Amino acid sequence: MIDRDLIKRALEEDLSGGEDITSVATVSDSEKIAADFVTRKAGVIAGIDMARAVLEEVGITDITLFVQDGAQVKAGELLMTARGDTRAILLAERTALNFLGHLSGIATLTNSWVRAVAGTKTKIRDTRKTTPGMRQLEKYAVRMGGGTNHRMGLYDSALIKDNHIAAAGSVSAAFSKVLAKYPDADIEIEVDNLDQLREILLFKPDLILLDNMSVELCAQAVAIVSGAAKLEASGGLTIENAKTYALTGVDYLAIGALTHSAPNFDIGLDMRKE
Repeated sequence: MIDRDLIKRALEEDLSGGEDITSVATVSDSEKIAADFVTRKAGVIAGIDMARAVLEEVGITDITLFVQDGAQVKAGELLMTARGDTRAILLAERTALNFLGHLSGIATLTNSWVRAVAGTKTKIRDTRKTTPGMRQLEKYAVRMGGGTNHRMGLYDSALIKDNHIAAAGSVSAAFSKVLAKYPDADIEIEVDNLDQLREILLFKPDLILLDNMSVELCAQAVAIVSGAAKLEASGGLTIENAKTYALTGVDYLAIGALTHSAPNFDIGLDMRKE
């Protein structure tokens, strides 16, 4: 996945109409170099096409990719080699690594959650807690890590949360209003307790969000619903208790941390003469 407009903005953020004063002062305009993108740790790669596109944006076209997004890699693995104008590669270096490290960090973190619930039916799902302007890329990185996407925005499905319920007066009133206004929309509704769960089941929702419920309450909710709706657990989840929640039989774990708290994946750019 490539967002060329975002790449242009990121490069302009570095230059702001000027030039790379350090490289112009220290590197001749005729110098050529080979640059290897190399992992410093093990994980899952996402954003390799974004990194390549950054190099292309500054005029580097001799690029060899050794992995594709979604690849599991070891520390010290060569991801990509670029050859060409040294100044241009230095201009692209940080922006390319920023995209590649950030997106690979999301993919790697997501994959750790996916492995934590392996052997269950539960899927790991993201949220809208994304970096402004980077949602499409970050949700793409979640998929590369083996996770699944929740809605992309407010426009493609309804998620009735506690503030909507408070405004409408009850879970049933809120659900009825959304269903009446958007009868063809996918509708998910949040419940805080089992009484609300029983109340909303009468309306046959497709998906119910169990908000901040304990493992025991989630297990009870699964028994009450008995397959009549999909269930998503949210709040209080950690990678240590993920398997315990998954074993209750919920269909999804909603993990905002996949995108808002993923650590950067360490990748270096090693330059060499040929």
